[in-house]
Amino acid sequence: MNNIGIITGREYFSRVKKKSFILMTLLTPLLITAFYGIIIWVSVGQSSTTENQNIVVVDRSGVFINDLVAPEKIVFIAQENYTVDQLITADSIDALVSIPQDYTADQPLALKYESMTSLSVNNSSRIERAFTDVVRNKKLTKLGVDKAAIDSLQTTVVLQQFKVKEDGSTKSSNIAINTGLGMALAFMIYFFIFLYGVQVMKGVIEEKTNRIVELIVSTVKPFQLMMGKVLGIALVGLTQLTIWIVLTGILMAVVGVIVGLNMGDMKELQNVSNNPAMANVDMNQLQFVSDFLALPLAKIFGVFLFFFMGGYLFYGALFAAIGSAVDSETDTQQFMLPITMPLIFSIAISFSIVVGDPNGTLATWMSIIPLTSPVTMMVRLPFMDESHNWQIYLSIMVMLLSIFGAIAVAGKIYRTGILMYGKKVSYKELAKWLFYKN
Repeated sequence: MNNIGIITGREYFSRVKKKSFILMTLLTPLLITAFYGIIIWVSVGQSSTTENQNIVVVDRSGVFINDLVAPEKIVFIAQENYTVDQLITADSIDALVSIPQDYTADQPLALKYESMTSLSVNNSSRIERAFTDVVRNKKLTKLGVDKAAIDSLQTTVVLQQFKVKEDGSTKSSNIAINTGLGMALAFMIYFFIFLYGVQVMKGVIEEKTNRIVELIVSTVKPFQLMMGKVLGIALVGLTQLTIWIVLTGILMAVVGVIVGLNMGDMKELQNVSNNPAMANVDMNQLQFVSDFLALPLAKIFGVFLFFFMGGYLFYGALFAAIGSAVDSETDTQQFMLPITMPLIFSIAISFSIVVGDPNGTLATWMSIIPLTSPVTMMVRLPFMDESHNWQIYLSIMVMLLSIFGAIAVAGKIYRTGILMYGKKVSYKELAKWLFYKN
């Protein structure tokens, strides 16, 4: 065990001291924050700084001229005659819209929009909607239907989901939050397994190719070497992830304050309906935050941490076995595909079946099978209530047993393959290694 600790420490400190590790660890949160900060800044800033678009409307049909209402960011200027030549020389006019003389409200309308600049998607929708409203109202009037009566029939229906507990109490549940959180956690595990699992494999191949391993195994057992390498790189990943989370959180908070998105203390949010000072706060945002905090975050974080490490240890041992069985990275493909396909499959299925029916039979079994459980369980976890806790416990037990099994199998392959050179290994050969006595 002491040798495993020494090797783990060596792998850890040799990697965290590299300039590439330090640079990537510090730059990634900055890039993430800059990316989202720019999006937020542009979104907030554009809505307040975008100038109105002045559009001349030449309505030769007379259908729209008296009833056209300009939408947000649009100013309609009625003119009897206006030409493209005038548009070119005008400084304050952005576009010209023309309606033909023979148009009636019973016909489809093809607006002729002329401008020296491209029309944005938002403004295009606004213009079309403004003209559509006029045509609609004209038709309602012709049919003798009261527009106000029609408008009164329009109702917005919002489905608010609540989970009922056994004691009769309820709490709100947001599908968008559950889906987003589950997929984010699943992607983190997926990314971590592939990134650092491949590092284990490459490290083994490099040591094997350079014959360094021959010197190392003279002082330590091959199994100790494998476990030390797997655990060391796992600690590197945890260190990097922790720094990313902390730095990203701090930087995002700073960006939020800078762009004016600080929503105040959560105690105030709970009483927002009785707080006049918060009257202008978007209630959807408040409800979003409230629904997020209503989730069992401690349980979710704990389960995530287990599968984060458990999934890596399971796959990391297998990656180490692959690295020991081959002489170069080009030979790894035949062994990588069967191991990684379940993980890729779980990501693909999560977007459709698991999210669509998180407590269905397929989703349940995929969250228990160790090859897919690290990803699938994370997608399901925000949707699971206390009645599904037994599935979490079962999945954890199966993963623990699978980790020991994977380490045992990988250890057998590692002991034999780490000192074998110049031979193309097949699946049949690997099966034989499992029964070698070491």
